[in-house]
Amino acid sequence: MTTIFEPRADDGAFVLPGATIAGVPQRAVDVRDTTPIYNAATGVVIGWQEHANVAQIDDAVRAARTALPRWRATTPASRGQILKRIAELIEHSRDRLVGAQMRVSGKPPLEAEQDVSDAVATFDYYAALCDDVGLFAPQTVSVPDKTVAGQRYYDAVGVAALIVPWNFPMVTTAWKMAPALAAGCTVVLKPSELTSPVEHMLVGLLAEAGVPDGVVNMVNGGAAVGTQLIEHPLIDKVSFTGSTEVGKRVMRAAANDMKRTTLELGGKSSLIVRADADLDSAVSLAVNGAFGNAGQMCSATARILVQDQVYNEFIARLEAAVDALVVAPPMRASVSMGPLVSASHLARVRAMLDAGISDGAAVAFSGRLDESCGKGFFLPPMVVAEPDVDNVLWTDEVFGPVACVKSFHTDDEAIQIANSTRYGLVATVLTADASAAKRYQYSLRAGLVWINTPQLIFPQLCWGGLGLSGIGRELGVEGLRSYQELRHTLSAI
Repeated sequence: MTTIFEPRADDGAFVLPGATIAGVPQRAVDVRDTTPIYNAATGVVIGWQEHANVAQIDDAVRAARTALPRWRATTPASRGQILKRIAELIEHSRDRLVGAQMRVSGKPPLEAEQDVSDAVATFDYYAALCDDVGLFAPQTVSVPDKTVAGQRYYDAVGVAALIVPWNFPMVTTAWKMAPALAAGCTVVLKPSELTSPVEHMLVGLLAEAGVPDGVVNMVNGGAAVGTQLIEHPLIDKVSFTGSTEVGKRVMRAAANDMKRTTLELGGKSSLIVRADADLDSAVSLAVNGAFGNAGQMCSATARILVQDQVYNEFIARLEAAVDALVVAPPMRASVSMGPLVSASHLARVRAMLDAGISDGAAVAFSGRLDESCGKGFFLPPMVVAEPDVDNVLWTDEVFGPVACVKSFHTDDEAIQIANSTRYGLVATVLTADASAAKRYQYSLRAGLVWINTPQLIFPQLCWGGLGLSGIGRELGVEGLRSYQELRHTLSAI
């Protein structure tokens, strides 16, 4: 057996260590405490992930605490040079990382490639921010008393626990780690036990990039490991991406020590198609927004609102587009959609679909599974037409390839329907009317609104939502600030 993951044949040969502390892999004390790692496209066990124990979690946090003063004292420019080197090493390892994504998660090649590109762009962006002296230098604050001088500055928050999900492991790791390191924080990373190989590969690049030992540590395992990490008294900041229900538990646990938190949670987002929209573009965005990554996206625009004048034509075009999707393992040419991440998640999505159908929803049409899907965790893309507004498929996050389509008559109605959710992550609007676009831009209750564009995500723009979609923002300058504390001084002149 090996402890180094590489994209190769399915032989079940690798075992990944439960922790990496100050650059040194730490084996699990009890080898029975492991999670199987599957190839989602074949259903075959390809390796095992050991779980960190309580002592290893404590060691990882203390290693980060020990490394904090020296890392926080490095100049932002020096930290930026290391972040730039990380970006270069990720790019250099592109083929290996793409192969790992395809092998574990079953992502189609284009999606796996995009994940690598997003990680590179994120590290590059925060490397550049480190050269912006104004972001890190103290700032003078005017006060009405001429005998004193005020000053504002930002300081690294401390040791950050980064807990990332399985749907975009490489991307969400970069979104959290890059700004944390740029801010001067040290980190303990907790990947999903289902898709941890890619994080092991990324962490393996850090020493080569010049990251000092202890600045980045990793603990692995399931919910128990995450809970122990969050509750550790030497953790100052928690950044979590995952479901809303788990996010609530994270928030409660972090509250005991008033830990700073960023929570990027679920969504139930809308795509709004006005009668003046380009329908070819609308269908393309509907397919990609609902079925990208097999629907396993917090930003999935799975509530599709179509103005009644073009509803029938849109439905006909959407059915043709869904029928044309190639749902298959990533090795197949021209594959459009891959599998769900696990057998248990597949069962969860099916159960939710059954509940919605039992409550009156009906699948209008669906795609087809390629014969090569075999025993992989595949589900065909499905479209539900005109569900009731209280149906679970319309109200709750499915996190699978299930889209709902409803008609609307007026803009007022579309805005009311789109906003009738406790989530508020993203929305997409398609219209040729500039004034209508502006109205939607300001009326939709979402952290990010795309107008006549695909789901473009740039590190310069913040990511985060309203309501049950979470607290705080990732990416952008605000993403950097989320790993810093705002402080002031007032000094006699």
